[in-house]
Amino acid sequence: QVQLVESGGGLVQPGGSLRLSCAASGSIVSIDLMGWYQQAPGKQRELVATIRSGGSTNYADSVKGRFTISRDNAKNTVYLQMNSLKPEDTAVYYCNADVTYFRGIYRARSVYWGQGTQVTVSS
Repeated sequence: QVQLVESGGGLVQPGGSLRLSCAASGSIVSIDLMGWYQQAPGKQRELVATIRSGGSTNYADSVKGRFTISRDNAKNTVYLQMNSLKPEDTAVYYCNADVTYFRGIYRARSVYWGQGTQVTVSS
């Protein structure tokens, strides 16, 4: 019904930048909250940033001032610009979306996750 596909991860040196993208596709009516989460080895998945369809944002304290979340509602895509990266930012990053979609003649609503993209910050 709905898929989220992430891209943009990779290996970067400390102080460097990366931009993650996550595109939603399928029988989408609308998307409310979209977000990014990180999961480091041996740790639980944690919130990085969220953005509502109207543009209001929320960030984890650890990334404030370094990361910027944005979205293109026409493309059903959310982005995460990551600057001044630190080794502790190393993790698998997952996007998340609260999606209203068509299910036959009806509308349904579910939260979807992407497959994850690895970000490694190392010299």
